Amino acid sequence: MTQKELTYSAIDLLKKLIEIPSFSSEEDKTGDLLAYWCTIHNIEYNRTKNNVWAVNKYFDESKPTILLNSHHDTVYPNNGYTKDPFKATVEDGKLYGLGSNDAGGCLVALLATFSYFYHQENLKYNLVFVGSAEEESSGPDGLNSMLSIIPKIDVAIVGEPTQMQLAIAEKGLIVFDGKVKGTPSHAAHPNSDNPIYNTIEVLEWFKNFQFDKTSEVLGDVKMTVTQINAGKQHNAVPSAVDLVIDVRVNDKYTNQEIADILGKEAPCEMKPRSLRLNSSSIDKNHPLIKAGMAIGRTTYGSPTLSDQSVLSCQSVKLGPGDSTRSHTADEFIYVGEIKEGIDIYIKILEQVIK
Repeated sequence: MTQKELTYSAIDLLKKLIEIPSFSSEEDKTGDLLAYWCTIHNIEYNRTKNNVWAVNKYFDESKPTILLNSHHDTVYPNNGYTKDPFKATVEDGKLYGLGSNDAGGCLVALLATFSYFYHQENLKYNLVFVGSAEEESSGPDGLNSMLSIIPKIDVAIVGEPTQMQLAIAEKGLIVFDGKVKGTPSHAAHPNSDNPIYNTIEVLEWFKNFQFDKTSEVLGDVKMTVTQINAGKQHNAVPSAVDLVIDVRVNDKYTNQEIADILGKEAPCEMKPRSLRLNSSSIDKNHPLIKAGMAIGRTTYGSPTLSDQSVLSCQSVKLGPGDSTRSHTADEFIYVGEIKEGIDIYIKILEQVIK
């Protein structure tokens, strides 16, 4: 198929995807649709649970491999929707529907791009496409589960809405459970070790603490107390106050290093929920980035998390749509953004793999 035909087919695919609920871990029906799309486009595909993946027809193990990845799961629609989140409608060039922007437009654009190159011979790189599950929930059966199944990846393009600009770095994430301890007592009795009062100094510490290393692309590590909970009775001082601390990690630290620093320095107990969502980046001189910049794309560092966090190779986040629309009521993507996305993906890859 021509690029134009693939573009129309991709837009039609997105409309069908929107109308099939695909919450994280419930993506079986959209997985069926991706598999069917591969079948009618003569692409030999594989399926692992709700992950649909394929390699280019003339895959050569002696060549390096580029991963093209985006996800087909969605969050739940919020209460602010005025339109049916599961009805694909086009108004004034906007395609409305849950998952249209995050990350349906990226998914279908990358699939169309993969299809464009699928049958081509003598490419300098192999291509692997993965339409992945459970990205929104960071679940166990998403892209992270595929890395031991698909061929070894040398570099990746992860499709998330970036307005087709090059996110050459992305902050990692650690969520910590903190505990400020004290002495439980009856509220009527004196208590100089009330954990709620103790928390005042702890919160000030979190507010003012700064990590030493600043990233040129991602800036400082950002640490935010996002939840606090204590006590069940009006007349009883609790034994502890529970905190939740959200830490967005730049590319100057590993998650383990952040955990070690906070374990030593923080004035309360700190327990990380997971250390696997690391920061990610790509060399600004990588051929993919140079190719993108050659056609007018700009580079930036992204504060939001994606499936890049589970990859150990270099990766760039790049896709049609606007991140500020993600998870909002009446989510949409411009049809023209999908067309532009496919065109830019193909132009970048043509400079690198042909």
